Amino acid sequence: MGLPTGFLEIERKDRPYEKVEKRLKNWQEFVLPLPPAELSQQGARCMDCGIPFCHNGCPVNNLIPDWNELVRRDRWQAALEVLHSTNNFPEFTGRICPAPCEASCTLNIDDNPVTIKSIECGIVDRGWQEGWIVPLVPARKTGKRVAVVGSGPAGMACAQQLARAGHAVTLFEKSDRVGGLLRYGIPDFKMEKHLIDRRMRQMEQEGVEFRTGVEVGATLSIKSLLEGYDAVALTGGAEWPRDLEVPGRELSGIHFAMDFLTQQNKRVAGDDESRAAPKGTLTAKGKHVIVIGGGDTGSDCVGTSNRQGAASVTQLEVMPRPPDRENKELTWPDWPLKFRTSSSHEEGVDRDFAVLTKRAVGKDGKVTALECARIEWSKGAMKEIEGSRFELKADLVLLAMGFLGPRRPGMVEQSSVALDPRGNILANVKDYKTSVPKLFAAGDMRRGQSLVVWAIREGRQCARSIDETLMGSTTLPR
Repeated sequence: MGLPTGFLEIERKDRPYEKVEKRLKNWQEFVLPLPPAELSQQGARCMDCGIPFCHNGCPVNNLIPDWNELVRRDRWQAALEVLHSTNNFPEFTGRICPAPCEASCTLNIDDNPVTIKSIECGIVDRGWQEGWIVPLVPARKTGKRVAVVGSGPAGMACAQQLARAGHAVTLFEKSDRVGGLLRYGIPDFKMEKHLIDRRMRQMEQEGVEFRTGVEVGATLSIKSLLEGYDAVALTGGAEWPRDLEVPGRELSGIHFAMDFLTQQNKRVAGDDESRAAPKGTLTAKGKHVIVIGGGDTGSDCVGTSNRQGAASVTQLEVMPRPPDRENKELTWPDWPLKFRTSSSHEEGVDRDFAVLTKRAVGKDGKVTALECARIEWSKGAMKEIEGSRFELKADLVLLAMGFLGPRRPGMVEQSSVALDPRGNILANVKDYKTSVPKLFAAGDMRRGQSLVVWAIREGRQCARSIDETLMGSTTLPR
């Protein structure tokens, strides 16, 4: 390392945000990039720590100290090469990854980690600006055909790696556009969708064929894929949402978060209302919104509701409020459980913890309120506090309580593939092979709902296994 005392001499500085009142008026990204000179300084804070725990925290095994040092030395193109050696889409992770690498950083012992995520995003954004990122067309074709089903981050990474290995790859997507939850689950104010389109163009030039509007298991059978391709990768995600099983669930105005978020993303993409909301418009404008679920999807619902002009937004979480600061001695360098405030929370929301929804109250078939109760947790079990019930006014209730795994009807049932005890497709992380010959699985469809960075890792590793299975050996990295 060129500046081993940099962490002592340079203060941590991260990307700032546009002011709340300005960013709430549009759907654009509002994180303001740091100038290259400031990013170089931040790279210099990466200490010669002996054991880079950031490697443990990063699912794609990013070579973080290496590209931090290259940025410090103003060798941006070399830093980009190192970054791309482990991560196909750092412009995605540099925007929406929760950065477990920073939680694992040695400097996080005193809450002062290197701004790894901002440096990563700065490297790849500069790479696109400078024209350093070009299609990597294989020197030879293998003659093998591979189908990838699902165009989220796992499917995109898998398809790109296989195309670069020389295989003829077709990527099938049931929606009208490529990207999966990157496209329709993540709001544009967190990640604008031209970033996906740009990678899609690169992949097309590398040999990937995209087929949208094709639902495998419905419009196209899994049997025909297995007959027509040498290998098939299932990367369709975990799209089975956890439901709210309480009296009154049938009332109008209670919806899954993804139905709400997808509509708005389609509007931002330019779709008219008949295409964005064919089953009826969902909007928070002028409504009292309650979001059930305290995770990232719930946070996205909060930010979207505020931009649509909600009268009020309340977010409920069944778990107790985490501590403001984790116990470093017990958790570091693992991912800490602590109270987190997202950019959407800063824009306006009432948050409440250890709250259980008991029933939905309605009038004329429409939800008007939720009856809730406060609970206490003991040894992993919850107990309702006597006399703690209360009502919250609600015109729109959004369910953001996570996902139970892949949807069973259609492709999964048709494939007759074995499932694990959690209902995900059964395959290990060594070869990603399922119980059905020629059929592989990766990403959330295999591991359950997780992070974009985990999906990219699994897509890359699945591609390596497919290449090795088809060719007998592989040069693709794990």
